[in-house]
Amino acid sequence: MKHSKLNIALLSVCMTMGAAVFAETMTKAEFGLAKDKISANYKANKALCASLSGNAKDICAEEAKANEKIARAELDESYEPSTKAHFQTLTAKAEANYAVAKEKCDDLAGNAKDVCVKEAKAAEVAAKADATAQRKIAEANKTAAVKTNDVQMKASTEKMEARTAATVDKLDAQYKVEKEKCDTFSGDAKDTCLQQAKVRFSK
Repeated sequence: MKHSKLNIALLSVCMTMGAAVFAETMTKAEFGLAKDKISANYKANKALCASLSGNAKDICAEEAKANEKIARAELDESYEPSTKAHFQTLTAKAEANYAVAKEKCDDLAGNAKDVCVKEAKAAEVAAKADATAQRKIAEANKTAAVKTNDVQMKASTEKMEARTAATVDKLDAQYKVEKEKCDTFSGDAKDTCLQQAKVRFSK
């Protein structure tokens, strides 16, 4: 019941932020009011966690913090839109989602928990890699739009390198997940598992 109330409250925050994003302009006063509303919603959502206990309470609190962090980033982006602001929003989402996912892993134990944490980290790395690639591509496109053909070729190269870097980061993170899973085995079985992981990810 408490989680349902929390979800409804968080949905209200998202709807409020969504309206702000679509607004053509936002005054400084409106920005201040929106910040106050985010803070108020965070306190209300955190208060809903008080009746919970154990890791459920920790998860609830982490979700409240995560939504506040995302809402603030989205508000900043809507107030002063830019490639950098959008990157910061995506980064905030990646970090917030990781914090919540990692907290949920505390419900597990042993290798299952280790794998859970590695998977959460892999998801964060992937999201951040995509955000970095998007930022570099956007900046390259902006440069290409106003420069000569030579610079356009350079921009195309930068975009390709950004995509490649993102792919490498995501594969490295996934490789760590697969290595962690091998800890469920021992002896030759573990060695085989690790070797297969190396082959799969070209390590």
